[in-house]
Amino acid sequence: MVQEKQNEQLLEFIKDTYGSAEGLVDHLHLAIEMLFYLEDDTFDKREIQAVVSALKGIIGVLQAQKV
Repeated sequence: MVQEKQNEQLLEFIKDTYGSAEGLVDHLHLAIEMLFYLEDDTFDKREIQAVVSALKGIIGVLQAQKV
């Protein structure tokens, strides 16, 4: 579970690095797009699906919680 201090640090990181949650969301969408250009046999299909699921989950939280 994320502690309150960790949450504050994460929110500060997002603001300092990306300007807003929307800025981070844009970068996460780009990361998902990049996954489509992986070379064959770079990662197992399930590993890639797990990463995409994690990224989509983060995007959903960030879009629901404006920073």
